[in-house]
Amino acid sequence: MSIFNSLFGNSEETQKIESSINWIPLTNLGQLNEIMMLSEVKPVLIFKHSTRCSVSRMALKQFENEFDLADTVDAYFLDLLEYRNISNEIANRFQVQHQSPQLILIKEGKAFYNASHSAIDAVELKGKI
Repeated sequence: MSIFNSLFGNSEETQKIESSINWIPLTNLGQLNEIMMLSEVKPVLIFKHSTRCSVSRMALKQFENEFDLADTVDAYFLDLLEYRNISNEIANRFQVQHQSPQLILIKEGKAFYNASHSAIDAVELKGKI
């Protein structure tokens, strides 16, 4: 079962959302080193999502509907309820205050941009890349 089927169910609409972004599940701390290295050559985004929060779910769906940067960035998805330790390390390593939902753009190993809640906007993100 994919991460999005477990979050949103298994409808045709969900199938479309699944294919809009090729999310890379962020499930271990070692991936943060990978993200830092990758960000030296290509921007990386991290979407921190609370699976129990309707605001987070709405922000995620809106972002996915607007997102058209698949060739421009690598996109990581963090279920912060499942992996709170990774969320804490992201806040520490990239010097961003923990929020949920939260979108963080990593460039050259550093947090270049971050937004939370209704400020998460794929169009604005595109202008930062």
